[in-house]
Amino acid sequence: MDQQNMNEENTEELKGQEKPAEAETKNSFLRIKKFHFAMLLFFLVFLTAGITTFALAFGEDKPAVQVIREREEFAKLYDAYDTLKNDYFQEVDQEKLINGAIDGMLESLDDPYSDYMSQEDAKNFHQSLSSSFEGIGAEIQERDGFIFIVTPLKGSPAEKAGLQPEDKIMSVDGKSLQGMSTTEAVALIRGEKGTDVKLSILRQGGEKPVDVTITRDTIPIETVYGEMMDGGIAKVQITNFSQNTANELVNILNDLQKQGMKGLVLDLRQNPGGLLDQAIKISSLFVPEGEILFQVEDRKGNVEKYASENENNNNLPLVVIIDKGSASASEILAGAVSESAGVPLVGEKSFGKGTVQRAEDFSDGSNMKFTTEKWLTPKGNWIHKKGIKPDHEVPMPEYASLPFIDPETELKVSTASEQVKAAQKMLKALGFETGREDGFYDEKTKEAVMAFQKSKELEETGILKGSSTIELMNALREQIKNDDPQIQKAIEVLKQEMNK
Repeated sequence: MDQQNMNEENTEELKGQEKPAEAETKNSFLRIKKFHFAMLLFFLVFLTAGITTFALAFGEDKPAVQVIREREEFAKLYDAYDTLKNDYFQEVDQEKLINGAIDGMLESLDDPYSDYMSQEDAKNFHQSLSSSFEGIGAEIQERDGFIFIVTPLKGSPAEKAGLQPEDKIMSVDGKSLQGMSTTEAVALIRGEKGTDVKLSILRQGGEKPVDVTITRDTIPIETVYGEMMDGGIAKVQITNFSQNTANELVNILNDLQKQGMKGLVLDLRQNPGGLLDQAIKISSLFVPEGEILFQVEDRKGNVEKYASENENNNNLPLVVIIDKGSASASEILAGAVSESAGVPLVGEKSFGKGTVQRAEDFSDGSNMKFTTEKWLTPKGNWIHKKGIKPDHEVPMPEYASLPFIDPETELKVSTASEQVKAAQKMLKALGFETGREDGFYDEKTKEAVMAFQKSKELEETGILKGSSTIELMNALREQIKNDDPQIQKAIEVLKQEMNK
């Protein structure tokens, strides 16, 4: 069901295949039991999201060829392969032909979550399951011929650059991505630590793309972040479901419990999903034993139910936050705690990925990922393309989705552009009044910029460029964090739960 961790890139930061469970945590908070179930994968959108192709075994003297010849439905495909191999005006790359045929099969399914990975792509895929990888740290997805950001990873270069869910990547280093698969886009976006990549980004509501230069870095696969707040309330954010996420969560919850945790806000915003086994283990921490976590339905209508298997689930008051970047495994967790444990959901409607994928490695190191079933909530709801609606809908402020401003572009008096309009709105949100928000850089806007520069001990030029632009966007990001209406509402709801 999900991942492709992105993980650039849906792939760049993907979390795909299941691995053996880690040793059971022996901490006082909870123990995680091993689950025995069919090996299922959540890939996102993106990480939800797609890679590319399927692999057939062709070869001149291999038994597989004989099998194919005996199957009537393969006659046309084999004849095409044979004709190109023998009569094309240049010598063909046989492996490339085969991979292309497989790619075409999966593309014909019109399913963004069914893909084929070449040997190199599969290698990158497996590396993304390890402790770290190198890239920009964003999950992407192909949709309607375009590449979209599913979510940037917490603390990643992509997040620091201001990329947001639903940003459309128009080009990479000047090369258009239109019509490319996620795998092809990933190949262009990923790269070695310290190297730069220029993305042309079109944000929803924006009129023109903006170039964003991002320096690639090592992306650590740390998936759980926790902190204590006032009144015994703890906040824990899960950024995706990787191999060790459940154990990470238990360790952090144990630590927070020692600090006096009485209630928990679980933040699943911009979490594209990941490994199914981790979603099951984590859901079982909060859903009573025997209660349904989710259901899986195959093409024949057969339904298998998955129940909580943890005998030690706690009664800790809990509220979960979701948004449009919460997908797949995140939605399984949200649906499980909501419908089987009565946990309130706060935020915005989730992404809506309700299918299950399985990944299979081929002997040459390539990999095929394809959709095998659809999953349903405990009450039998299929949330695919619909998402999960929270109990308490709380939108983020408008300034939380303002377009990125290119630090390399100089904004000064008499400049008129969408970037100036974004800067004016950012300044206003931070308390620096510009007097207008129409995108024209006048003297009043210059005064606001100079006041901002003074507050940050920057050179007071009245011009937005370089460090001034970066500081402005960083200040806005901090403002969003400190004045987060969804967190505030979650705390309000949690206090009500704690007083019951």
